[in-house]
Amino acid sequence: MLLPKITDNVKIPPIKIQGIKTKLTPFILKSISWDGNGVYFEPFVGSGVVGFNINPQRAVFSDTNPHLIQFYNDLQSKKINSTIVREFLEEEGSKLASSPADKNSYYYTVRDRFNKSPNSLDLLFLQRSNFNGMMRFNSSGYYNVPFGRKPHRFQKALITKITNQVKWLEEAMDGKDWRFECMTFEDAFKLVKEGDFVYLDPPYIGRHDGYYDAWSLELADQLAELTQTSGAGYAFSMWLENQYRSNLHMQKWNDGVLLTIEHFYYVGASEKNRNKITEALIVSKENHNKVT
Repeated sequence: MLLPKITDNVKIPPIKIQGIKTKLTPFILKSISWDGNGVYFEPFVGSGVVGFNINPQRAVFSDTNPHLIQFYNDLQSKKINSTIVREFLEEEGSKLASSPADKNSYYYTVRDRFNKSPNSLDLLFLQRSNFNGMMRFNSSGYYNVPFGRKPHRFQKALITKITNQVKWLEEAMDGKDWRFECMTFEDAFKLVKEGDFVYLDPPYIGRHDGYYDAWSLELADQLAELTQTSGAGYAFSMWLENQYRSNLHMQKWNDGVLLTIEHFYYVGASEKNRNKITEALIVSKENHNKVT
């Protein structure tokens, strides 16, 4: 059995994104039962923290954000590696440290360069030095997250930490049948078969609407329908409630087992989105690990 997994040592991937599931990964991995004989799908891969820690033999990781997918493909093809990342961050971090913490920061030079000619190293630099680990693009497709105002962000310890995260992911990919595809969740589900397993961490309805393209209640409802009729196992992450309101969309997910855990989100542009919430994990009945 590939899952459940009991772990307190969650490996953190190099791309930092708002809503990353690092602290929730142990809860997720111990709640699922799956033999791993099929293909693992993650249609909203984002940081990949859940799937990369599951470490399946066969997987399709997908997202509509082409820059994320390019980063993973560049790492898999060895176009970039931990050594290249270290050298890049040392050089670019030094330039950042020599610039002011305002609109004249070197951060904006890198951001402009990325928007003119996107590349994986600049994406990594931006994600590890921006405001609150956000990933956001405007309607024209340009990255528009402001600087985190820490010119000395790339100290030796952080560069080593990021380099080790890249190296871990390099090693996790080695020898695996992993595909990284830029596609919608609808297209991903066209590939899903019985015996496969799908983990879903879509944009959170009522909290933020996606970091690359738009997300809507209609798409969320479509996702619920596709997932619960696909014939594959699944686990679905979503917020259930906080002190102010409940997530009515959860009524669409009535075929699986509802599990909950209290969680606090520190990341977000809005202060109202940084509070304790009840996090939900809905697992298909046949894949619910009843012994936790």
